[in-house]
Amino acid sequence: MGEFLVGETVQRTLCQRMDRPPENDSSQERQYSEPLAPLVQATCAEPVGSPKRQRGLTQIIRALNGQLWHTYDAYYADALQQTWIYFCRNLCEATTGKAYNPEIARLTTWLNAYLKRRLQDFQIAEIKQRATTASSTGLRGDGDAPLDPVDRLPAPADIPPWLDQVRAWAEQDVDGSLKAVHISKHASVTAQVLILKRLPPETPWKALSAEYGISVGTLSSFYQRQCLTRLREFGRSQGYF
Repeated sequence: MGEFLVGETVQRTLCQRMDRPPENDSSQERQYSEPLAPLVQATCAEPVGSPKRQRGLTQIIRALNGQLWHTYDAYYADALQQTWIYFCRNLCEATTGKAYNPEIARLTTWLNAYLKRRLQDFQIAEIKQRATTASSTGLRGDGDAPLDPVDRLPAPADIPPWLDQVRAWAEQDVDGSLKAVHISKHASVTAQVLILKRLPPETPWKALSAEYGISVGTLSSFYQRQCLTRLREFGRSQGYF
């Protein structure tokens, strides 16, 4: 009789253990392997466009700054800017793509995948531009200037709220510093002009090159040295970075 009771007790104990949920749920482990998961959850809990949501997005961008894939291509800054816009639009809700899912990938993996695709797009566009320029059978616009079909694609319509703040800062140029800096021998092409031209929906480099009669390389180099520096300073002053 005693042996039967002992056996029954052991069997009941084993069944109870089998009925318990696993101590470490795999989906929870995947979600919290992302170091910024608590900040992401807190940010996404705030209303869209609210100051708290914007501050949360800024904190995450600042934490991820320097962790993303990097190249020295002339168009890297533009690809990165598009990546941050994609991040702001799709971190919490699916706006222009699938919303971020912490059970599938970490933030850096998710953003690097998008960034590399944008870099590839720029590379393809650059190759197309070279081929179009060299071809006599390409599309022609005003003055018989070659046109790249990529330029005819519509730009995204919805712009994150923080871009409006950047635009207002550049347009007002309170201390006149943006108007004071310009490309050598081209006084009309100032830091203010290029910053406003390159804010989404950005004007393509080759369109700017045709408009001002300045090479894409010169424009891009000036933008990275003079415009991005000032944009970062403003971003830091506002807590964006």
